[in-house]
Amino acid sequence: MANLLTDEEIGEIKEAFSLFNKDGDGCITNNVLRTVTRSLGQNRRRQSCRMINEVNANSNGTINFHQFFNLIIVRKMKDTEEELKEAF
Repeated sequence: MANLLTDEEIGEIKEAFSLFNKDGDGCITNNVLRTVTRSLGQNRRRQSCRMINEVNANSNGTINFHQFFNLIIVRKMKDTEEELKEAF
């Protein structure tokens, strides 16, 4: 999946995660993630919750970088799919 992104995009994802991981414990809370998804244009609460639940398989109320990265990849793939549908 990572080959869908450039090195620069991967760096941006790492930087974004670091901004939200304020205490440096390697995890961000679901509440913070909801804020992130809203800032990315995911204003529909149900859709945001579903995305969070998809990546937070252990349901511990936090996600780590790997889970955050997967969330971004899934979002990027959905955006690409929607763009293709609109184009044709």
